[in-house]
Amino acid sequence: LTCLLLHQLQLLHSSEIMLCFCFADVNECVTNTHTCQADERCVNTVGGFVCERQISCSSGYQLRNGVCEDIDECVMRTHNCGMGFQCQNTDGSFTCNPKQRCLTGFIQDSHGNCIDIDECSSVKEPCTSGFNCINTVGSYTCQRKIIMCSRGYHSSPDGARCIDVDECQTGTHRCGEGQICHNLPGSYRCDCQTGYQYDFSASFLLADVNECWRYPGRLCAQTCDNTPGSYQCSCTTGFSLAFDGKNCEDINECDNNPCSQECANIYGSYQCYCRMGYYLKEDGHTCEDIDECSQSIGNLCAFQCVNVPGSYTCACPPHGYSMSPNGRTCQDIDECAIGSHNCSASQTCFNIQGGFRCLSFTCPDNYRRVSDIRCERISCPNFQQCQTMPSRITYYQLSFQTNIIIPAQIFRIGPSPAYSGDNIIISIPRGNEEGYFSTRKLNSFTGAVYLHRQVREPRDFLIDVEMKLLRQGTFTTFLARIYVFITANSM
Repeated sequence: LTCLLLHQLQLLHSSEIMLCFCFADVNECVTNTHTCQADERCVNTVGGFVCERQISCSSGYQLRNGVCEDIDECVMRTHNCGMGFQCQNTDGSFTCNPKQRCLTGFIQDSHGNCIDIDECSSVKEPCTSGFNCINTVGSYTCQRKIIMCSRGYHSSPDGARCIDVDECQTGTHRCGEGQICHNLPGSYRCDCQTGYQYDFSASFLLADVNECWRYPGRLCAQTCDNTPGSYQCSCTTGFSLAFDGKNCEDINECDNNPCSQECANIYGSYQCYCRMGYYLKEDGHTCEDIDECSQSIGNLCAFQCVNVPGSYTCACPPHGYSMSPNGRTCQDIDECAIGSHNCSASQTCFNIQGGFRCLSFTCPDNYRRVSDIRCERISCPNFQQCQTMPSRITYYQLSFQTNIIIPAQIFRIGPSPAYSGDNIIISIPRGNEEGYFSTRKLNSFTGAVYLHRQVREPRDFLIDVEMKLLRQGTFTTFLARIYVFITANSM
C-alpha cells in the first residue's frame, strides 16, 4: 500500500493498515523560492510551480504577431533630428547625420549650421605657458603675454612676471666719471669712488640738472629724455604720450586700417584676422581667398566645384541636369515630362540620365500596329516566308548607368500565360555583334538577357531578342526589339 498523492506522507503502515497525512501546498511564487528568470512569470501549482515567459519589446521595437519588430522612426517622423540633419533608421533606434560637412575649425549646431569653434575655451591649454589664446574665425592664435612693468623692471622671458633691471650690469646707468653704480630694486644709485667727494664750491653746480638721472623711473611712465632746464617724456612703439605729458596711452592702430579685412586692437599692438573663406598671409596683414575646391578632402560638389571669393559654388552640366535643393548634387531633367524635348508628333520621347531619345516605332511589311509598342503579323497562309517570321514584335526601352555591376540581368522573356509542357529557345540574332549581351534559360518557359561586359562610356544599343515557343508540337516565334541606353552615373 502507498499514499496516492505526492503531498501526502505515509507515516505508519503494515500489511493491513497505512496512515497518510497531507502537507499544505507551499506557494513558491509568494515565498520567492522559485527559479524563474527575470523575463518569466511564476505560476504556482499544487506541489510546485511553472515559469511562463513574458513577451515584451525593448525601446525602439513594437510587438506584432508575437514578434518584436523594429520601429522606423524616420518614416514614422518620431525622430528629433534638426533641420540641417538627415534621419537614418537603425535597428532599435535612429541616427541624425549632418547634411553638410564643416571645414576645420567649425562645428555643426543643432540646426545643422556650421559655427566657429572657440578653441580657447574648448581645448585644454591650447597655448604654452606665457602666451594668451586669441580665438579667430575657424582657428586661434597664441600671443605672448604682455605685462606692463614699472621703470627699472622688465618682463621675465616667459612674460609671467617683472624682474629688476640691473642698470649697473647692463650699462644703462648714467653715473658720471669717478662715480660707482649701485643697483637698487627698480633703480640704481651713483656714489663717489673712494677718495672722491662732491665739490659744492665748483661752478658746475650751476650746470643743468638732469632730472631723469636724479629721479629715475619717477618722472615718466616709459622713457625720460633730459633737456636743458627740464626733461621730456616719450613712449615706445604702440603707445602715445597722454595729455598729462607723463603717462603713455595705447594707440588703436586699427583706426588706420592696417589690415585688408578685420583688425583687433591689443595693448601696445594689433592683430589682423580674416573672414570665413580667407586665410592670413605671412605678412600678417593681407587676407587671401581659400580655394575650397582644391583643398577639400572630400567632394564638395557632385559634378563641378567653382571657387568664388570667400566661398565656393557647385555647378551642373550645361544640358540635361539642374541643381538639387541641397546646392551640391545635380538632378536629371525629365525633358519628356516637362515638354522641353524636340521629338516630332510621330516619335515617342524616352527620358534618360542627362538627356532624352526620340524613338520611332514602325511596323514592318506584313505586320499591323496593335498598340504603341506592339506589332502583330498579318495572316498569310499561302506565303511560306511570311509564316516563318515572328508572330509578334514588341518594342522595349531600358536605361542603365555605366557603373552597373556586371553580370546584370536586364530583361526577362517568356509566354504569358505559360502552360505545362511549354518550352522556349531564346537568342539575340541582331545587335550583339560586339558581344556585350548574353542569354540564359532560367527554366523551360522563362529566359533572361544579361549585360556581361562593362560599358565604361555612355552608349546606345538596339538588340533583337528572339523567343521560339514550342507548344503542343508547334513552334511560334516572338521578337522583343529592345533599346538599351547606357548613361553616365547620377550626380
